[in-house]
Amino acid sequence: MKPVKVSTLGDLKVVKRAIAEQARQHVLQASQEVKAVKQATSDKDLFTRAAGAVKPLPDKRRLHHAPKPKMPQAMQYQRDEKRVLKEAISDEFDVSTLLECDEHLSFRRPGIGTDVTRKLRRGDWRIQRQIDLHGLRRDDAREALSIFIREAHKHGIRCVRVVHGKGLGSPGKAPVLKSRVHSWLVQKNEVLAFVQAKPADGGAGALVVLLMATRAATA
Repeated sequence: MKPVKVSTLGDLKVVKRAIAEQARQHVLQASQEVKAVKQATSDKDLFTRAAGAVKPLPDKRRLHHAPKPKMPQAMQYQRDEKRVLKEAISDEFDVSTLLECDEHLSFRRPGIGTDVTRKLRRGDWRIQRQIDLHGLRRDDAREALSIFIREAHKHGIRCVRVVHGKGLGSPGKAPVLKSRVHSWLVQKNEVLAFVQAKPADGGAGALVVLLMATRAATA
C-alpha cells in the first residue's frame, strides 16, 4: 500500500479502511492455502486407500550393491569374547586344596558323591567329545579349553576327554600344562568332576571330565 498523507479526519478513515481490507485479504489467502493443503492430503489418503501401498519401480539402469558387513564390529566382539574367557579362569587359582588326595588327583564338586568319580574311572559314561591341547601355548590352551567346555555343555554333552600331555616335551620333563588344566577345569562351573583317564584313553596325559546336564537334557 502506497503512503497516504493524512491531513483530515476523513483521510484517517480512508487509511483505516485500507488497512482493514488488506488484513482481510491476507486472512482470506491464508485460509485458501490451508484448504488446499487439506484437500491435497485428503486426495492422497483416498488414493492410498484405494490403490494400496505403492512402491517405486526399480531403476534397471542402476546397479545396487548390498552393504558390506562391518568387520570392525565383529572383530571387537571377538576381542570382547577373548577378554571374558581370559578373565573367567585364572592361572593364580590354587587347585591343590580342592583335589582329592589320591595318586590320580581327581576332582568332584561339593555335593557330588564318590560314586561319580568311581564311575568315571570305570568308564560308565561314554566319552562324547575330546580336545587335544598338545603344542599350545598357555594362553591359547586356556582359551581353547574354555571354549570347548562351554560349547560342549551348550550342546548337552556330558562326558569329554581333555588331552594335556605328560610333559615329556617340556623343559625338565615337567607336566606344566597338566597342572594348569586341573586349575582351569575346577574354575569352570560346567564341570562337576574329573579323573585321570584310563591307560587306553591317554592315562596320565589326559582327563575324563563330567559336565553338568543342561536344562533341556534334564527336562
